[in-house]
Amino acid sequence: MSVKLGIVGVGVMGADHARTIASQVAGASIRGIYDANAERAKQIADEVGATGVASDPLHLIGDPQVDAVLIASPDSTHKELTLACIMARKPVLCEKPLASTSQECLELIDAEMAAGVRLVQVGYMRRFDPSYAAMKAQLAAGRLGKPLLFHCVHRNVAAPPWFDGGMAIANSAVHEFDIVRWMLAGDLTAISVFRPGEVSTQTPGAPVFLVLDGPGGTLATIEVFNDAAYGYDVRGELVCEKGTIELQRPVHALVNHALSQGASYPLDWRPRFQDAYRLQAQGWIDSIRSGRPTGASAWDGYTATLVAEAGLRSLGSGRREEISTTPMPGLYG
Repeated sequence: MSVKLGIVGVGVMGADHARTIASQVAGASIRGIYDANAERAKQIADEVGATGVASDPLHLIGDPQVDAVLIASPDSTHKELTLACIMARKPVLCEKPLASTSQECLELIDAEMAAGVRLVQVGYMRRFDPSYAAMKAQLAAGRLGKPLLFHCVHRNVAAPPWFDGGMAIANSAVHEFDIVRWMLAGDLTAISVFRPGEVSTQTPGAPVFLVLDGPGGTLATIEVFNDAAYGYDVRGELVCEKGTIELQRPVHALVNHALSQGASYPLDWRPRFQDAYRLQAQGWIDSIRSGRPTGASAWDGYTATLVAEAGLRSLGSGRREEISTTPMPGLYG
């Protein structure tokens, strides 16, 4: 069985998803594409061999020839489109965030609960990244003992013009919120956010430093610096009772020149996580065919957004903020 997909939104991320699925993912074909820019939708559809271009995203979701939907449209549209997929009982892979607020995420969870089946996967692709998977496997092996600290770093070359100070937390750090929960197998319960020196909370790409209380007394630290200038760089070190585990980024070549040795950094996140995106897409397709959910659930999307909201409160107040989730429904256990 080939899963026939509809893709909503083919900007930078959606177009990459379409190309990856068309060329590197087994068991799927692209039935239709929608984008607010009809010319771009047609261009990407022709490039990836999609059957057609839709004039409306809800029509694409409702198309009986579409089995599942990938949403990569602007963040503000995610809730409405994901809800439409749930109501149509179609599996959906939604790019983060699942919705703009934690309350909206809970509304989607209620809809999924009413459907009685997990249909939503959220695009927290780091769960599929080979380096994070290797870190989790080493932790699970047990020889290093219990985790104590998880240090995370997330740096970009430059913040885009539309970025604001809070998006370092709400747009960037949410990937760390999800991966810390996944790695440590439990919820985050409090967050404190710090800015260096005289940095304004409205400076778009200025660094923020976050300290989070994790499960079992663990601590996580997250540095987000969106104007780091030198390249896209994600780091991680898990400190355990009997040793540490360091995240390793893929390095395909070292250059020896002029009395130095070096490796280049990518300009953005896509080269660093290309394997993660491919494995996420394949895992999603396999889960649709098998009926066994994989990846981040709607509940995981809710918790990441909830932590981000607490982080924004801490950024504004300068205080430690508690994080309290509602009870997790059994569907997500």
